[in-house]
Amino acid sequence: MSDILFAAVPIHGHVAPLLPLVRHFVDRGDRVRFLTGSRFADAVLRAGAEHVPLPAAVDFDDRGVTAAFPERAAMSPAKAIAFDFEHIFVRPGEHQHAALRDLIDAGDVDAVVCDPLFVGAALLVESDPKQRVPVVVAGVVPLSYPGPGLAPFGLGLAPLGGAVGRIRNGILRMATQRMFRPVEAAADEIAVRALGAALSGPVLDWLPRADAVCQLTVPRFEYPRPDAPASLVFTGPVGAAAPAAAHPSWWGDLTGERPVVHVTQGTIANDDPNELILPTIRALAGADVLVVVSTGGTPVEELGPLPSNVRAAEFLPYADLFPKTDVFVTNGGYGGTQFALAHGVPLVVAPGKEDKVEVAARIAWSGTGVNLKTQRPTARQIEKAVRMVLADPRYRTAAREIGADIRAASHAVGFASVVDASIAAHRAPRATAPRPE
Repeated sequence: MSDILFAAVPIHGHVAPLLPLVRHFVDRGDRVRFLTGSRFADAVLRAGAEHVPLPAAVDFDDRGVTAAFPERAAMSPAKAIAFDFEHIFVRPGEHQHAALRDLIDAGDVDAVVCDPLFVGAALLVESDPKQRVPVVVAGVVPLSYPGPGLAPFGLGLAPLGGAVGRIRNGILRMATQRMFRPVEAAADEIAVRALGAALSGPVLDWLPRADAVCQLTVPRFEYPRPDAPASLVFTGPVGAAAPAAAHPSWWGDLTGERPVVHVTQGTIANDDPNELILPTIRALAGADVLVVVSTGGTPVEELGPLPSNVRAAEFLPYADLFPKTDVFVTNGGYGGTQFALAHGVPLVVAPGKEDKVEVAARIAWSGTGVNLKTQRPTARQIEKAVRMVLADPRYRTAAREIGADIRAASHAVGFASVVDASIAAHRAPRATAPRPE
């Protein structure tokens, strides 16, 4: 039995994908604790783990981020990512690291499993390996490893090789280095306070310094990285830990006689249905499709009168819905995208902020859907994209191929084997140089 400490920033899209992993470790007999925000305490307990609250100074409710930082609304996706990195992810890292160290120094932690943006772990891996436990990153957002032809992370651009790609990416790297300079300065500032020295490399590139990275997707959905180390493993998504919603009263209308188009803005970025839900309803009103809406908790009545071909509920049983779905219209959440692809469902994506532009770029690059490249598409844009995906079988074929890869992935078992191997490697006696005669 091992003692596993999970750690995640208090954001739904970073915590929820880890809960099925938590349950797997609990079920096999490990002791599991989860260091994260207080609003997720009940979810952690339902998964069978012990909840450890983050320090109050860095515990926040992700549903209030927009209100807390209203200036984000006017930022471009790249500037919003730089802002989020500094204020939401990097600056809390000092308190996160202190909480990790307190738990590790108590002597009963064998490994830390964290999300990629838990900067406290980026500080932890700067320590002498003999003075820390292994750190395994669970890739709950698109992979930010470097690779040939890749633009800087956060711009939502597909790879571009050759001389043109080198020129493009070189210019973009210079521009983003200026944009992210405050992020790196903040990281070094907290590292000096926490560790006595600046980080050994950019905080945005800390993943290769972890003991292992288990990306929760399959290689076909990620850009090629032929030089990636063996410590990078693709385990596929693990699944949903939340209890399934009940079937709504209109569930019997999903007869398969008409294509089903599902639209949602997720459970966080759903305070303004004019971004995606309402334009999709207007786009497909009267079309020979059945539009299925999940509001993510917003009362359905707030959508107003619905056309006759629209069905809506606050939450839906996704495991039952996606086998009946023909197109998924989404704002690009990583977990929802993986769930759709696991069921072979192609997508139309109108990416929001955070990492969603990178998810959208991978959807287009992988051939599994259409990237509208805007957070607020028009009804006409949505209608055109949905019709394109329904009419062209290549989108569904690509989605089904990735779905087959996901079904064949190692999932929680493979993830646990990486954690076990990392623990064993840290426990093994380290070779020492022979003494001179």
